[in-house]
Amino acid sequence: MTDAINHHTRDFIRQHQHDDVRQLALQGSKNPEVDLTMALQQIAGRQTARKKLPSWAAIDDILYPPHLNMEQCSSEQTARYKAVLAGSGDSFVDLTGGFGVDFYWMSQQFKQRVYIEQNAELCTLAEHNFHVLNHPTSVYCCDTATYLADMPHVDVAFLDPARRNEHGGRTYDIKDCTPNILELLPTLRKKATKVVLKLSPMFEWRKAVGDLKCVTEVHIVSVDNECKELLLVLESVKAPLLLVCINNDSIFEVTSSQPTTNSPHIATPHPQREKATLSLGEQPTVNTYLYEPNASIMKAGCFAQLEQSFPVRQLSANSHLFVSPDEINDFPGRRFQISTVTSMNKKELKQSLAGITQANITIRNFPMSVQQLRQKLKLKEGGNVYIFATTGQDGAHQLYICRKIG
Repeated sequence: MTDAINHHTRDFIRQHQHDDVRQLALQGSKNPEVDLTMALQQIAGRQTARKKLPSWAAIDDILYPPHLNMEQCSSEQTARYKAVLAGSGDSFVDLTGGFGVDFYWMSQQFKQRVYIEQNAELCTLAEHNFHVLNHPTSVYCCDTATYLADMPHVDVAFLDPARRNEHGGRTYDIKDCTPNILELLPTLRKKATKVVLKLSPMFEWRKAVGDLKCVTEVHIVSVDNECKELLLVLESVKAPLLLVCINNDSIFEVTSSQPTTNSPHIATPHPQREKATLSLGEQPTVNTYLYEPNASIMKAGCFAQLEQSFPVRQLSANSHLFVSPDEINDFPGRRFQISTVTSMNKKELKQSLAGITQANITIRNFPMSVQQLRQKLKLKEGGNVYIFATTGQDGAHQLYICRKIG
């Protein structure tokens, strides 16, 4: 495909690969032989890839799709994680290939690799890039259902269905995705030993498990405390559901008490630890510790399991903040030491905030927004002070003024 890009365009891409794409678009090119549209697409793609796909960005001959496809494709970090879920075997098929990032890493340990994509431009790009990457692949340009109808049995099938309707609006239900996984599910279960399904982190994972009924694993993947993906592993076996909450190198796992065909509920975390020494009604004090679970755990909602796994207790039922008299270095989330606990009483607030001019504010089950509270407290954003505003067990509104540790 590089033959379709003339040497004038390639030179322009190399010369301007670090420049602002918007400025380049306004300035244009003095050379009429330069395909400016293609050049801008490749420059923008390379710039995105340096952060998102560093391994590919290091290879000059990789070609990139339009901006929307670059936005939607997985990062190298999350693709490598999915490769662990895929495992190894004889045959792997990606039924919704896209730009091919997930496919490339997930199919590494398979002898036969099949990439399916109905967008002809993406198919051409993928075929070119797989050649550049020395990654032998069978590429088919067709829709998922058409290929699946005659597909031979495979070890692993992967799908990343589109999550926008015909009007461009986002969808948050499996039945509204394209392709419709629920319609394809009977055939998928017959023709694939394992199915890995990627969904938006906005999806409700319990409902997805209930709808699909054959989910054995749920992986909620966050990067730098931003929830990126919801991954479901489907297998035709009865087994307790494994829920994995991952954020960078932090992993928290929970297994269900019932086979997945009967219940999507989670019950037993591991490893088991001693209970928190703070009693339920005891007020956290200065120099005790406050913990905020990472984004994956917040999405999973397994707060009771955190209390069983670590010596912490939740401040209140809806706070999703945890406290302990001890510092817990491996807690899966942010850690803070409490400097002051204050009510919203004006006099108490004035004393507690003396000398503080800026702070990072987090709201948990509190009647004000961050902006409203910031205005009331007259504090600028940022700095080394962290304030958590929440409602206690007794219904009182409280502020926990903390410093971050770790």
